[in-house]
Amino acid sequence: MCTRFFLDTEHSPEIQPYIEAAAASPRKAAMTRTLGKEMKTSGEIRPTDMVAAIAPSPSGKKSVYPMVWGYHIGGLNRPVVNARAESARDKKSFSNDWKKHRCVIPASYYFEWEHRKTAEGKTILGSKYALWPENATATWLGGLYRLEARDGFLYPVFTILTRAPGPAAAKIHDRMPLILPENMVDAWIHPGSNPEEILREALTDTAVRPLVRPLNLPADS
Repeated sequence: MCTRFFLDTEHSPEIQPYIEAAAASPRKAAMTRTLGKEMKTSGEIRPTDMVAAIAPSPSGKKSVYPMVWGYHIGGLNRPVVNARAESARDKKSFSNDWKKHRCVIPASYYFEWEHRKTAEGKTILGSKYALWPENATATWLGGLYRLEARDGFLYPVFTILTRAPGPAAAKIHDRMPLILPENMVDAWIHPGSNPEEILREALTDTAVRPLVRPLNLPADS
């Protein structure tokens, strides 16, 4: 799963241009006025927050937009912040976006809480961990996006795809977000590309650190 991630441009300087571009866009100002929320440019990101996302323009050019985290789907009382990469193409709520509306959310790392089973078979939450791709300083989260409306105002929302975890992440949780190599970002968002093929390039080797405060990664991490 992925229900929290962190933005730290000091640790991840490569994400800063995307955050700055989204924050300076006229769309961001309109979304703030209409939705009553500011865009988050640093710190811990939670569902319903507005952040920078990479997606194609109407002409297919790589662009950056402010987007709100979470789809609103009829019958559910909370936003849908994750979708399974293995089945998104077959789900009515995601199939069209899987084919044509793919995005990438720049992040520094994501959070996960350890899931442990009790003797009675119940799942309890344990320690909080920060995870990020090994030998990298940025985490490029693969997602889907669409437009939703509030009082006639259209604005983009996204959901983060999840997949089976790699060995390190599997010790904490049975799912992890779809993490793309930086050199596959352009291919993932292109409407004409094949997402099934790009999934094979997803990163699953992660660094893991127990977390009690915002992560301050040393230079050799």
